[in-house]
Amino acid sequence: MKWFTPAIALGRIAWLRTVLYLFVILDMHAFVRDTRDKGEHPGLYQPLLLARLLDLPKPSVANTTALYIVLIAACLIGATNYFPRIAGWVVAPAFTWWVLIGMSDGKVDHDHLALVIALWVLPTVGRARYGDQTRSEAAGWAIRCIQISVIATYFLSAVAKLRSAGWALTWPGSAVLTWAIVRRPHPVGEWLLHYPWMLHVMQWVGIIAEFLSPLILWLRGRWQLFGALFFLGFHAANTAILLIHFLPTVVCWLAFAPLERIVPWYRARRGSDESSAGDAREAEDQAEHGRQTEQQAGA
Repeated sequence: MKWFTPAIALGRIAWLRTVLYLFVILDMHAFVRDTRDKGEHPGLYQPLLLARLLDLPKPSVANTTALYIVLIAACLIGATNYFPRIAGWVVAPAFTWWVLIGMSDGKVDHDHLALVIALWVLPTVGRARYGDQTRSEAAGWAIRCIQISVIATYFLSAVAKLRSAGWALTWPGSAVLTWAIVRRPHPVGEWLLHYPWMLHVMQWVGIIAEFLSPLILWLRGRWQLFGALFFLGFHAANTAILLIHFLPTVVCWLAFAPLERIVPWYRARRGSDESSAGDAREAEDQAEHGRQTEQQAGA
């Protein structure tokens, strides 16, 4: 239970709320941006399992427009860390519905798993401020849920690769990256086509890392940082080779970062700068006083 509910400073929750709620607005316009289009063409809507279980209504111009307005307003309020529970409990179901509509065309992007879970757990924590160092198990539970969801994105991806191959380890030795590069031509990827052994190495490294990703949850300090940087580099390579990004997952890696240290660091830095400026002014005043004393002695 201590592992699942670590005491974490509330300041990290405050930063995550601001970043994730603002990112939801970006996501609605850049990534899952066709939800309102499906409202204009409801005949193309094929509800996902969760939408069928909840018996959600078909998208229409009216409900998708209302959903858009509510999400924008609630995200802007939530990003300020005012009314965190009210805003959070509006954003979580609204964005979940937005994503269910947007991904009702047969392609479900697993990069949104951690983001959706984060929106559901953030409202369970009360008010928080950026510099708040008060440690809370409620904050720790929310952070741990986001971290587990981030790692599950990779681990479950590896499981899916095995399942699609009939539970055989054939994916890393296949030509899947070659096929992906041909389908999404890009200068870096096209250059790698001349070195197929490198593509196979990358596939093996990728699937091994995905299977070992849960270890990051038990790493601490610098080692956890190295694990996070590896997967961020993994996404950077995917973007360079295939122009595929995982920004909804990448932004949730901030749950591993000690964001609560930002304000104390800034205050200490500003205090140090002010102290240095004060020392400089004092030295200058002393020098000026010395010059005046010399002038009086000369007179």
